Amino acid sequence: MNKLVSPVLEQDRIISLDMMRGFAILGIFLVNMLSFHSPLLYLDPSQWWNSLADKTVYAFIDIFIQASFYPLFSMLFGYGLVILRDRAAAKGLPFRGMALRRFSLLLLIGIIHAFLIWHGDILINYAIFGFVFLLFIKMNGKNMLLTGLLLYIIPNLLFALLFFVTVLFVPGDDLSIYNSAAAEASMEVYKNGSFLEITVQRIEDWSGVNNIASLPIMLASIFPLFLIGGGAARLKWLEKTEKVRGFLSKIMIASLAAGLLFKVLPYLYERNMALEFIQDIFGGPLLAIGYGMVIALSIKKGEVPRVLLPLAYVGKLSLSNYLLQSIVSTFIFYSYGLGFYGELSAFGGTVIVIIIFALQVIASRCWVTRYYYGPVEWLWRSFTYLKLPNWSRRSS
Repeated sequence: MNKLVSPVLEQDRIISLDMMRGFAILGIFLVNMLSFHSPLLYLDPSQWWNSLADKTVYAFIDIFIQASFYPLFSMLFGYGLVILRDRAAAKGLPFRGMALRRFSLLLLIGIIHAFLIWHGDILINYAIFGFVFLLFIKMNGKNMLLTGLLLYIIPNLLFALLFFVTVLFVPGDDLSIYNSAAAEASMEVYKNGSFLEITVQRIEDWSGVNNIASLPIMLASIFPLFLIGGGAARLKWLEKTEKVRGFLSKIMIASLAAGLLFKVLPYLYERNMALEFIQDIFGGPLLAIGYGMVIALSIKKGEVPRVLLPLAYVGKLSLSNYLLQSIVSTFIFYSYGLGFYGELSAFGGTVIVIIIFALQVIASRCWVTRYYYGPVEWLWRSFTYLKLPNWSRRSS
């Protein structure tokens, strides 16, 4: 066991937050890898990857990882923002201006990431919904938590009902989102196209997911999670885990059980649009909450399990590591790099994730022994506070 206060993890940081961020970065990478190396937007995974190893790996990702780690990261985003606001208020700093600068830079980073690196960016949505979150940030913990739960549950129940009605009256073939021609065209561009052609394809892929038609679902599935995480921060669940251990344990058990039940529904019945929506929109966040509680409750009396500490190093540099995964992966698969797009299976991609993430753990551990912040985190912090923070540990 390692003590909570490590030489490379500052006292004012909540280490369970960093471990959750690191765990979320791993889960997000496992899901994103399927899109890094294959045109997942347009293909049927069960037909594209048909070996036993690929089907097993994809089913594992679909049940335990898909739609569970961006919700975890979203809740952590809200949690961290409330902490930032409370610390700014304690120091008499103008939080609103700080937050506006913070989200503006995040939006710019997201645009660069989405259109010049990889189309599956989540930072643009986080930045935009972050601006909206500022309207709620002064709420007390219980009200923020309740508001988040209601804003999540009610709209998504209505969406689920709409999908069930649609499935009843519209033939299954007419509801298919798969397009083999688009998959082949996408693969040709990413594998053999010029940088400009790939950029055009990136914009097309990003726009296909992020548009006016999908905005209500994205808003209902991401923004309320900021409020849920923010409410937990106001109630200081991670700061006083020992005092609420019994309560958090009940949440953990209920979330894991209910989340797993929702996630396996498409495997118990005939798969359709409605069941897949429920699988992700309800099963995913419930598992996310359960995973988060497992990590929070693993810390007892200020001690951290050694097996989880590497996640904290990655989590402390979460934004830098997230962007690095996209840069490295697109270099491996796109034509302006090694050009292996479309040549990797779900199993092979997962092996690549494990290798790259292990290297990220080692690099992050080395980095935080020398620097207080990751390179992107340092830039983000500098713009937020309009001052250059001390970066090197040696200079201090």
